[in-house]
Amino acid sequence: MLHNLETLARDAKSWPFEQARNLLGHVLKKRLSDAERDEAKLLIDAGKAGEALATFEALQRPVVLETGYGPSGLPHMGTFGEVARTTMVRNAFRALTGDHWATRLIAFSDDMDGLRKVPDGVPNPEMLAEDLHLPLTKVRDPFGTHEGFGQHNNARLRAFLDSFGFDYEFMSSTETYRSGRFDATLLTLLERYDAVMAIMLPTLGEERRATYSPFLPISPITGHVLQVPTLERNVEKGTIVFDDPAGGRTEVPVTGGHVKLQWKPDWAMRWTALDVDYEMAGKDLIESVRESGKICRALGGTPPDGFNYELFLDIEGKKISKSKGNGLTMEQWLRYGTPESLSWYMFQSPKSAKSLHFNVIPRAIDDYLSFIDQFRTQEPAKRIDNAVWSIHAGAPPEVASPVSFALLLNLVGVANASNKDQLWAYMAKYLPQATPDNEPVLDQLMDRALNYYVDFVKPTKAYRAPTEQEAAAFRDLAARLKALPADTTDGEIIQGEVYAVGKDHGFEPLRAWFAALYEVLLGASQGPRFGSFAAIYGLPQTIELIEQGAAGELASA
Repeated sequence: MLHNLETLARDAKSWPFEQARNLLGHVLKKRLSDAERDEAKLLIDAGKAGEALATFEALQRPVVLETGYGPSGLPHMGTFGEVARTTMVRNAFRALTGDHWATRLIAFSDDMDGLRKVPDGVPNPEMLAEDLHLPLTKVRDPFGTHEGFGQHNNARLRAFLDSFGFDYEFMSSTETYRSGRFDATLLTLLERYDAVMAIMLPTLGEERRATYSPFLPISPITGHVLQVPTLERNVEKGTIVFDDPAGGRTEVPVTGGHVKLQWKPDWAMRWTALDVDYEMAGKDLIESVRESGKICRALGGTPPDGFNYELFLDIEGKKISKSKGNGLTMEQWLRYGTPESLSWYMFQSPKSAKSLHFNVIPRAIDDYLSFIDQFRTQEPAKRIDNAVWSIHAGAPPEVASPVSFALLLNLVGVANASNKDQLWAYMAKYLPQATPDNEPVLDQLMDRALNYYVDFVKPTKAYRAPTEQEAAAFRDLAARLKALPADTTDGEIIQGEVYAVGKDHGFEPLRAWFAALYEVLLGASQGPRFGSFAAIYGLPQTIELIEQGAAGELASA
């Protein structure tokens, strides 16, 4: 079974497995000689990754994957996306290596960075304005819940990641700098200062070059993160000298949290100090990845493997910004969609730009549900490339929801439901054995459907009157449904009658008939499979709805 999984992972085509194979090649090249790498590769290809691990001591160090987070603004979905996608690569790597090799996923927060501007959409902006240039963990929390603004945003991110059950290690820039964990690499950078400057200066404008230093000292007087030139450096003492606007010429050690680094050198320093093997980044950071990689090599490290994903866009096609808050927050997605639907959305085409707005949620939910249904009947080679394999680390739930989200949205509207009890009452005939306990996903979807309908669907409802052709077809459909037993709950039987009416009344193409059903009866441009909807809503109620639509009563209401 294990060997079979490794073979499937070796041949899988989905992007997490492509990335996992690249990561494996990177680790072998980074840690082994050419001869050792060839030997290890033969073992791994033969399904003996555990034997390769036991043979080479260098492979026994954990494989480290990292994601970064800048907590200068409210957390947004892009940050979650990095953790979710990196976890998918980690899951694929475990399958590829038979889960023999230890892996670590570090979620790193750059919370020692100075607050450069007041982000939009936060309370007490005047408080933040007073704290500009302080490290984010020293900026007072405008929400009043944590010691600092950085701690507040870190907590929000961690709470959400924890709710997904992610296996990760959270690291704070403030804590790692102050603890001395970065000291050795910081001293190396001090020693190789000229090499780092030679990499950075050509990337800067003339004015910036004149004052640039990779070191950002923390003022002992104001506590501000200072962007000032380094006047002197003393490698033996491990110190730099700079001009503090609040106190003149000042000397501080580069260790122990007295300085932090500009972000590109900081990125490279982390890769080196933490021995990071994999980190993905947005397409807008391609140049930064390249320059940070050069610095990492100058520090004696090996840049990690990874890839550049496309950015999420808001409803207007603009890049999502954590400072502007123009995208969905994680809390907002969970008000309307399930955690699994968000993971599904993150899985899809990471190298293609996608809108991240409220209107993508219903489709994401139903697509996730359909992939769960497909997984049950797929052969192993297809299963491993199914998105739900990556979302659930190879063990997706056996069943999802017996009812689609689109159908629930329409049921909420037509039934004028305001709570789950009303929705469960409709389900009682259609799914008599279903309860909130044995259909927990359906129960969760009801909550989300009620929220989504009230906030987004109801305000846009627009019923129209039927044409003469449509009205005649509606009357015919009502008559045919009346001929069925009143307790009919077989959606396929009802759907058959719907199809027959559309064909008999000459709708061409047939989708025009279904469009009429949605627009006249449901006040929407699209909707669920009508037979399934009618089965849940109830045949007598559906007949009444059709007769009202035929008479134009819904459009005039």
